[in-house]
Amino acid sequence: MISVILWYNASMSERESYKVLISNGTGEIVEKKSRFIAGVYKVETVEEAEAKIAEVSKKYWDARHNCYAFVIGENSEITRCSDNGEPSGTAGKPILEVIKGSGVTNVLVIVTRYFGGVLLGTGGLVRAYTQAAQAGLSDCEIGEMVFSQKLTLKVGYNMINNVQYYLSQNEINIADSRYEADVQFDICVRDADKQRICDGLIQKCEGQIEIVEGDKGYYIL
Repeated sequence: MISVILWYNASMSERESYKVLISNGTGEIVEKKSRFIAGVYKVETVEEAEAKIAEVSKKYWDARHNCYAFVIGENSEITRCSDNGEPSGTAGKPILEVIKGSGVTNVLVIVTRYFGGVLLGTGGLVRAYTQAAQAGLSDCEIGEMVFSQKLTLKVGYNMINNVQYYLSQNEINIADSRYEADVQFDICVRDADKQRICDGLIQKCEGQIEIVEGDKGYYIL
């Protein structure tokens, strides 16, 4: 079987990886009788974030404050935050700093405060909003989007075990399998590892493999 490998160079500006939410999360803390309820949501546009903020503000219409921050974009290029009536810099900015510290993008964190009758002061507010945001993020499942290459491996039935063993040894998941005249496995590999993986597969299959490139992009491996 002829080995066919089609290569092209990726842009040097591409990030190797970034973190995203796989599932939303919630968290809550109580500080001197004030309740701080955090909601963490996956968003991909400013419009989507604004719609979620409006939805949560309507849900918690009787709360004193609904403060938020969000980060959007593969390079975290869009950031916004709001204190929503709290003293300047005591709510939105601390929430934003928690998001930045987590390395997650395409994420919105809203912290709702029900006032408990005791003033917390600026330092107390910063700590409370920080802890609430951290509690919400810790409840989320977070995945890593890796700049990767989709590959389709085509082999004869006599090479199935060779391919599966090599992929297992290199901790590469099979995204899809098709058993027809030949066997086809779809995989994704880190762009930086592509040449090494292809060379290894060709060697493992003694040249009896065809490797066809698919799309490049960000995938959770």
